[in-house]
Amino acid sequence: MTSLGSDGRSDSPAHRIDTSKPHPARMYDYFLGGKDHYEVDQAAAEEFMRRAPEVREGVLANRRFMRRAVEHVVAEGGIRQILDIGTGLPTEPNVHQIARAVAPDTRVVYVDNDPIVSTHSMALLDEPDTAVVLADLRDPRAILDHPEVRRLIDFDQPLALLLVAVVHFVSDTEDPDGILATLRDALPAGSYLVLSHATGDVHEDHREDAAAVYDKASATMNLRPHARVLDLFGDFSLIEPGLVRVTDWRPEEPPRPDAPLIGMYGGVGRKES
Repeated sequence: MTSLGSDGRSDSPAHRIDTSKPHPARMYDYFLGGKDHYEVDQAAAEEFMRRAPEVREGVLANRRFMRRAVEHVVAEGGIRQILDIGTGLPTEPNVHQIARAVAPDTRVVYVDNDPIVSTHSMALLDEPDTAVVLADLRDPRAILDHPEVRRLIDFDQPLALLLVAVVHFVSDTEDPDGILATLRDALPAGSYLVLSHATGDVHEDHREDAAAVYDKASATMNLRPHARVLDLFGDFSLIEPGLVRVTDWRPEEPPRPDAPLIGMYGGVGRKES
């Protein structure tokens, strides 16, 4: 997948909506009960759910983790600017709504590599101090240098970088460690990294069969163990309770006794210096 360049040309490959393959953002929309997906995305999502029946509860748990994390970095961390990479299709409450419920002056830039996400987001999120950028996590420099990112994000001031359920779509051959290092290095002291990542640690079958559904999608799913996900935070200091399952990150209520195991780690790290 290619990124939108700074010239913003609408005839670039990134602007072409590919309906021949499932796309993770559109499959995620289906898991959430949305309507912004195609038949190919629905078929792949249904197959994934047959192999991992807990997925719908998992994506909802991931959304709740994101909400709690955003509320924390804005309310407790004093953050007033957020860069959300891999945002997916708009789903209320969106990041800007969550943040501005705490601090109305928070600026938010959304980034995704699916043109349909960009199109829908621009239509729904047309308001001041919010931007939508069509670009790819695998080209972090293009994101950091994008004019819309630079217009709203001041890299001399602390910000929150959100990588929620997206890095597991970057394969080891695409150098996730290097990508994360580039992004982390661009953040000033006092910034936060909010990250969640799929894992096979919590299930006996490691959910490898389910992850294989994405082999035919526009991005494969790469389940990683706790230690590898922890590496993605680099030298950022993890705030309590550390890197845990998303359901265990500062939950607002105790888990249901019959709740399924969710194979998704989540954590929030802070750059100290």
